[in-house]
Amino acid sequence: MPGTDGEVSRGPAGWPAAVKTTLDRLGALTGLVLLLPVLLLVALVVRLSLGSPVLFRQSRPGLLGRPFELLKFRTMRSSPESDEQRLAPLGRFLRRWSLDELPELLNVLRGEMSLVGPRPLLTQYLPRYTARQARRHEVKPGLTGWAQVSGRNALAWEQKLELDVWYVDNWSFWLDLRILARTVWQVIRREGISHAGSATMPEFMGSAGGGGRPDGSGE
Repeated sequence: MPGTDGEVSRGPAGWPAAVKTTLDRLGALTGLVLLLPVLLLVALVVRLSLGSPVLFRQSRPGLLGRPFELLKFRTMRSSPESDEQRLAPLGRFLRRWSLDELPELLNVLRGEMSLVGPRPLLTQYLPRYTARQARRHEVKPGLTGWAQVSGRNALAWEQKLELDVWYVDNWSFWLDLRILARTVWQVIRREGISHAGSATMPEFMGSAGGGGRPDGSGE
């Protein structure tokens, strides 16, 4: 499992890793400055519509499986109902345009995430990955990734995880630029936001066991 002592990432290393991190932080800082009015407006609307807290915070595994606190705008009401019932109309709008994920720019600025990489999933999934699937943690998680521009939540878990590993093995600056460009188009098209029959994705129970319950993440 990634994150054990002495284990080394097989993703970008040396000067490519340093350049990628620098570009990530510059991109995140630029995005935060340019999108500040949007961030403030969304925060205000979430506060008025869903109350406090405005931000959803949750521990997620990052590089080599090390935990960090993911930041997103809240999209769900606080209630014991299913995710489908808890997802507010405002939350659907924010997810449709990926506005709920804008606070993750702070995670990128802090060096916990990258602009491009496998999406940070739930910590409880860590022991459920195969050795190959766990390799998705050999790079920092990203705001967007190869799986997100190849079908997003319309894909089965095994497909998404295989695409994540493919990204690790084929990473390049050109691939990152390609993914960022396709992400803009994906947001405009608004496809693959939800998995069939679920507000987001069913819980990943491991490749052998499948899954079908709501993911229980709250967001």
